[in-house]
Amino acid sequence: MDQEKKIDVVQKTLVLIKPDGVSRGLIGDIISRFEKVGLKMVAMKMVKIDSEMALKHYGQSEEWFEKIGQKVKEFYSKVGYDAGEDFSNLSNRAIGEMVQNWNANYLTEGAVLAMVLKGAHAVEIVRKIVGSTYPHEAAPGTIRGDYSVESPFTSNLEQRSVHNLIHASGKPEEAETEIQLWFKNNEIFE
Repeated sequence: MDQEKKIDVVQKTLVLIKPDGVSRGLIGDIISRFEKVGLKMVAMKMVKIDSEMALKHYGQSEEWFEKIGQKVKEFYSKVGYDAGEDFSNLSNRAIGEMVQNWNANYLTEGAVLAMVLKGAHAVEIVRKIVGSTYPHEAAPGTIRGDYSVESPFTSNLEQRSVHNLIHASGKPEEAETEIQLWFKNNEIFE
């Protein structure tokens, strides 16, 4: 493999251990899973963020709102549940905005451990270790599958975010944007 192709597979990704993961004392267990597969920690800090930062993290693009709204509607369709006339009549964007606020509230409930991991295919590998966004669907052996049973069904009925312990960037481009949001260049150690 030539040097140029080798460099292309090395990525950085953002991981956040959310307030429920921090308060439950899962930090060590979660970090060890990433280290055991060979990912390198290049930045880490514990922070308490405000609503403004949380809203920036959860995106504010039309695409994001539409995607989240559609995902919620698909979930309810899949489980055969009518979320109610008021909810059913909301646009994808309106549902996305509601979920964004729930997510922001969740992320500001307590301390968050933010970290940057680096390694070959880091974004993809971390997502596999973390498991499905919805813990009740996450495979055993993944972080969410081993430590949570949350589902959007219960969280949406309670009008709150799915407490899924951890955030992991979904794509390399998303990772770059999120890392810049959470860390200054001098906080990342190569």
